[in-house]
Amino acid sequence: MRLATPRWWYVRRGAPMPLTRALLRPAAWVWAAATARRIARGRSEDVGVPVICVGNLTMGGSGKTPVVRALVRRLARLGVGPHVLMRGYGGRLTGPVRVDPAIHGAADVGDEALMLAADAPVWVARDRPAGARAARGAGAGVIVMDDGHQNPSLAKTLSVVVVDGETRAGEWPFGDGAVFPAGPMREPLAAGLARADAIVLLLPADVETPDPELLALFGATPVLVARLAPAAPPPPGPRLAFAGIGKPWKMERALRAAGCDLADFAPLPDHVRYDEAALRFLARRAEALGAGLLTSEKDWVKLPPAWRDRVVAWPVEARFEEEGLDRFLLPLREKVSAEPTDEG
Repeated sequence: MRLATPRWWYVRRGAPMPLTRALLRPAAWVWAAATARRIARGRSEDVGVPVICVGNLTMGGSGKTPVVRALVRRLARLGVGPHVLMRGYGGRLTGPVRVDPAIHGAADVGDEALMLAADAPVWVARDRPAGARAARGAGAGVIVMDDGHQNPSLAKTLSVVVVDGETRAGEWPFGDGAVFPAGPMREPLAAGLARADAIVLLLPADVETPDPELLALFGATPVLVARLAPAAPPPPGPRLAFAGIGKPWKMERALRAAGCDLADFAPLPDHVRYDEAALRFLARRAEALGAGLLTSEKDWVKLPPAWRDRVVAWPVEARFEEEGLDRFLLPLREKVSAEPTDEG
């Protein structure tokens, strides 16, 4: 059974501590120590291809997948042949396997892999170096690794950390800094930032400037600002929206900000699998409200084919200023052109 992301994870420092968080503190200390030990003892394999790791410091909901897609599209326009490498969370295949949407479903390779396969070759592999070697053998010029900032097994040319830049009263992207399961952090903030070459601060489309207090946390680490914006306006008419993503409440806010006539919103656990009973329940609720069904692109790819015509996908994208982004990507293009062509 998958659980929804706790909202109390994102309560600012100094707010009253829920009893649940206090009870989970000892487990958080164990998690942080184990993560630090694994990173310190890990050996990184260089597979001979530049690797951009797009990771995060929290357990989910930072907007990592739209950032990966934006990087892949820009790298493709720069002519360097990007391939995507990911674990395939939620899928059964251990890999290395190249994702083929014609034969693979979300139960095989995970929802995010299916989404990204529309933009570039995607490899799913629990063993990251084995997946990277497979991508290199298939002609990858650059490997964009979705997640893996805390995985030391593959040598990284560029480590990018995606941070949710949405700050609101009472809420903070890192909560009070507590590590999982007492909070959203995968590791302490300072430890994660120390291995980052750049921060991607992902802002909502309706936020003009980053929070200065948040920027101050990153010190001398370069910060690239991107905005998470709708790829298309919401469809007309009332909608019942549902989403199984890291922070489903962000999709609800974004829909309202984009002018969607939102009759109701159903937040679901991240990477949830949709069965017929759940979909029928949502359809009955929508019918009672006189509304159509709408979901995120990530959720839509998991729907059974018979339901895809009944549910509208609402895609979003991360939009960078290309000039700032290219400061990091153009040196990689030069590195790719200098690499030997032997694929062995």
